[in-house]
Amino acid sequence: MESRNESVIPTRSCTDLDKELTSLLNDGYRLDMIMPADDPHTALLSRNEQQVRITTNPQSEIRNPKSGRGRAGMEYRDLIPDRAGGRLIASHIRIKKAGEVPDYVHFHKLRFQMIYCKAGWVRVVYEDQGKPFVMNAGDCVLQPPEIRHRVLEASRGAEVIEISAPAEHETWVDHDLALPTESLKPDREFGGQKFVRHVADDVPWYTEGTVEYRDTGILRASGGFADVRVARLQENQRTRIHRGEPTFVFVLLGEVGFSYSDKAGRLAEGDSIILPAEYETSLTSVSKSERLEVRFHDL
Repeated sequence: MESRNESVIPTRSCTDLDKELTSLLNDGYRLDMIMPADDPHTALLSRNEQQVRITTNPQSEIRNPKSGRGRAGMEYRDLIPDRAGGRLIASHIRIKKAGEVPDYVHFHKLRFQMIYCKAGWVRVVYEDQGKPFVMNAGDCVLQPPEIRHRVLEASRGAEVIEISAPAEHETWVDHDLALPTESLKPDREFGGQKFVRHVADDVPWYTEGTVEYRDTGILRASGGFADVRVARLQENQRTRIHRGEPTFVFVLLGEVGFSYSDKAGRLAEGDSIILPAEYETSLTSVSKSERLEVRFHDL
């Protein structure tokens, strides 16, 4: 869904987006767009031929990220404080309550987005990809640009890692499309990318050097934008990430030490880091560990 001529859409500044949004919805308006998903500050609504934009950020400033309540009542924790200069956002998302999620059919205007299920399960549905399915811990999807989708329900305390580029992007509501769609088009391209459903239990580990990896298939489907793998290491095992492209690392299990240039430290389960492209990085598994690695080839 594209907006009408946004230059003539009246903009209403407010201090509480949720309160203003609720007031307009109660007055017969419908939500068309909201952004950003992790900490919304701007929304576009319409009623018949009328449109109104509401915002707590009238100067369109890049705000410091914060953890809190995001779109559809989901809780967000920011994993990249500087957001790579606005090019990238990684969020640890938690759904506290079990059951139906107050979501709607929507799509995102962006270059790249993937979801990795860290704990529990979520039930989702995607345009032209068949019936709704459950993502369990270890599963992930590539959501190509503007594919319509919806989160239907989740287990109590379900957790996912969402990685998107750019950091701030619009989420648009599709009021007309019902999911699932009747058509099944697994090879359909959306913005030059294809949908990927990676089911961890169906994909074997392979060995590269001395490290075990599980490939998600996202590199090819994303047109070479990002290579997404899970690495599994034994205690005191070491590996290197060569310089060339920035790499996001999230520790799924255990503890990992890192060193590059004059920097060194440790990452526990739930910690993350984005490794700079300028340096080769040494990673050491302090204990038996697993980590999610996302290496960006075109960020």
